[in-house]
Amino acid sequence: MDLNKIKSIYFIGIGGIGMSAIARMLLLDPPSQSFGEERRIMGSDRAKSVVTEELEKLGVKIFYQQVAKNISADIDLVIYTIAISEDNPELKKARELGIECRTYPEMLGLISADKYTIAVAGTHGKTTTTAMIAKVLIEAKLDPMVIVGSLLLPEGNPREISLGLPSGKATNFIAGQSDYFVVEACEYRRSFLNLNPKIGIITNIDSDHLDYYKDLADIQLAFSEFASRIPTDGFLICDISDPLLSPVINRTKAQIIDYCSLGGFTSKLELLVPGEHNIKNAQCALAVAQILNVEQNTAIEALKKFTGTWRRFEYKGQTKNDALVYDDYAHHPTEIRATIGGAREFMAKRNLMGKLIIAFQPHLYSRTKALMTDFAEALSLVDKVMVAKIYAARELFDPEVKEEKLVELINAKAGKNIASFFGDFVSIEQDLENESKVGDLVVVMGAGDINQVANSLVMKN
Repeated sequence: MDLNKIKSIYFIGIGGIGMSAIARMLLLDPPSQSFGEERRIMGSDRAKSVVTEELEKLGVKIFYQQVAKNISADIDLVIYTIAISEDNPELKKARELGIECRTYPEMLGLISADKYTIAVAGTHGKTTTTAMIAKVLIEAKLDPMVIVGSLLLPEGNPREISLGLPSGKATNFIAGQSDYFVVEACEYRRSFLNLNPKIGIITNIDSDHLDYYKDLADIQLAFSEFASRIPTDGFLICDISDPLLSPVINRTKAQIIDYCSLGGFTSKLELLVPGEHNIKNAQCALAVAQILNVEQNTAIEALKKFTGTWRRFEYKGQTKNDALVYDDYAHHPTEIRATIGGAREFMAKRNLMGKLIIAFQPHLYSRTKALMTDFAEALSLVDKVMVAKIYAARELFDPEVKEEKLVELINAKAGKNIASFFGDFVSIEQDLENESKVGDLVVVMGAGDINQVANSLVMKN
């Protein structure tokens, strides 16, 4: 496909972080001047968000109802998120009209084909690792193109969540002009198999997306297929001591780089983002720097200045009683444990002697059901847990999966009553406003819309 010849593009699910990044990329890459007009970008999503609002500021027409009449015959290309079903009315209409239709992963593959692609895969840590690599390459003046599944926070302004183009703004897309393409490689529905990586990173492998994968072995097979796509003159960066990676390593033709072998540099890192998991993410970034002959001190200094990404232990402000409020995207037990470990480390360094409080929104009925015991064990490690309603996302209501059961298990694992169920966000906000105090650390956690709680708490103060 020659994107230069495409004048009108429609995105189904344009509010997604990845989808919006491609929309912005195509806005910055207009078609040949011979057409005498600029490229037209349109799209749809279920609801307004900071992402859609910023795209609208850039001139993108967005519909908030996904209906067939939004699709017209003069559209050249429809790009759609894999989260939508095949009976989506816009997608059906596009196919009836014979319009070229591509998924988001297929578009990433198209972009990747002509680039030196650095693809960051793994069940946990993809976003932060992608952002760290981007930071290193930018500091080394390698001018990469970057697509990340969050927002890269600008230095000195960690609360900025705007998606605008001007410098000093947070962004999910960097329009570099070199051949380097740094991209987050999602394993859901084997999306990452569309990419053509020269450097592939696998941060780790864990049981997740069990609404799609049969079991852990099926997940390992997908990662093996990803690793096999790296050419013989390419590189696979991973932890070679991780037993879950053994079948993956055996499938690759590429040179294997053990990011754990760079542990000697960890004492020099002094990261601003807390947690042992972020040290590992930084080691992955250092391995990429080593492959690309980036001067070691340049890479280390870049990582020292890394302030994190949107919704990854992101500082939001304080409650009226001066408890610190952070927002975090963790939605898997392993991620929750890592965030809690980082939060405890942060509290110790800041001499915060109060409670660690988690307001947690489970994400997906299937994930909550499959990993409920693991969720309970992870959440039992804090002082107080406020469980919100399950965020269903792409799933239908499942009456067998109950938040009260998770609360019961958390309290059983903790050996005391630390968890409660809250039926709405307003109740969570009121409790946090009234009960948290100076010295406490509040982490609003989940992959759904519970970040509204963190924003509301700070806005009120």
